Amino acid sequence: MAEVTVGIDIGSSSVKALAVDGDGEVLGRVRVPHRLGVPAPDRMEHDAARAWRRGPRRAFRAFRDLAPRGVCVSAMVPSVTAVDRRGIPRTPGLLYGDARGRTGREDVLGEAGELMGFLTWTAREAPDAHGYWPAQAVANHALAGEAVLDTTTAVTAYPLFDLVGWDAALLSRTGARVEQMPRVAPSGQPAGRVDDAVLEPGTIDALAEQLVAGADRAGDVLVVCGTTLIVWVVRPDEHQVPGYLCVPHTTPGLWLSGGPSNAGGLFLDWSRRFLARARRPVDPARVPVWVPYPRGERVPLHDPRRRGQLVDLDLTHDAAALHRAGFEAAGFVTRRVVEASGVAARRIVAVGGGTRVDEWMQALADCTGLPVDVAAVPEGAARGAAFLARVAAGLESSPTDAARWARTGRTVEPDPAWEQAVADRYGRFLEVAG
Repeated sequence: MAEVTVGIDIGSSSVKALAVDGDGEVLGRVRVPHRLGVPAPDRMEHDAARAWRRGPRRAFRAFRDLAPRGVCVSAMVPSVTAVDRRGIPRTPGLLYGDARGRTGREDVLGEAGELMGFLTWTAREAPDAHGYWPAQAVANHALAGEAVLDTTTAVTAYPLFDLVGWDAALLSRTGARVEQMPRVAPSGQPAGRVDDAVLEPGTIDALAEQLVAGADRAGDVLVVCGTTLIVWVVRPDEHQVPGYLCVPHTTPGLWLSGGPSNAGGLFLDWSRRFLARARRPVDPARVPVWVPYPRGERVPLHDPRRRGQLVDLDLTHDAAALHRAGFEAAGFVTRRVVEASGVAARRIVAVGGGTRVDEWMQALADCTGLPVDVAAVPEGAARGAAFLARVAAGLESSPTDAARWARTGRTVEPDPAWEQAVADRYGRFLEVAG
């Protein structure tokens, strides 16, 4: 029997899980759907009992016959829900970008600031909760009976988590207490057991994607085509670009410049719901311009109150042109990140569920002028989590060795027929999108 590990990814619309052998080959996959709730324009949530607790447990059970050696759960950050003593969520699972995470505090930035807002709202809704747990901790409790969280995810909560433990004084400002937060365990180390499998304490979905993407040379551009579009330009040095993030690459000596955008699958699915599916050729010169901000924008604007626009629309445009415009919006956002980085980009490495959509991949290539190497396995976060489970199980020595699992399924080249028209629309995009 191959040394199998299981990676589970809690996504926006489903739990995706893979059983993977030591060579990175997928032996089994399962998808457990759930609903992404948008009860108001500025809110985004899960039924946490279904998505964070029952979904991962059901996914793992599908692979029991393979006798997995380890399991790891990845999820987005930040997230939180209130749970009872049995670990069952009793409030909505709040997700990144939800307005309930806005604190108005400039001294606490990014995920930490959102998490403080999430905790404040959740503690007010359920002041007597047994715990306030992120998605990874809820899933780990469902699998192994303990709410444990990995250090990588916990660090995104800094200064609530100060690299040693939870800060009681800061937590008290939100209405939470230290004992209501999950135990934090080192990433890549055993944190419990699920049947005969070692539990790795979890990870962030975007990090898990990166581990197995193979975008590990300066000039590579990692594009995560998920509900959120995440663009990282691999650079050889630490250089802060205004409006963007700069974080260490998992490969020593390299850095990532860029960050998340709302021009991903959530925007594309929303825009396409209004349009009949049109399978007809599109004139490169006859496409309007989408500004993909129906729920604000993250990098580089950091403005949750921005809203979407569809500009330059005329009577010659049809549904096919509007479809293409949506995909171009994601491509233009990617191009803006690449240009802002100042790095000479050589290729895009596309990962995530959106890689199944040929129109999206072609628009990425056309809008950036770069070849797009499309990952062979769309469920990159689950696959990266499976590798981390191997580390915790003692089957690997380092997470950075996961690069050997990188696989390219196909390469999409830019179409020269679209070059000039796309360049003109990109200039228009920069004028109206901010």
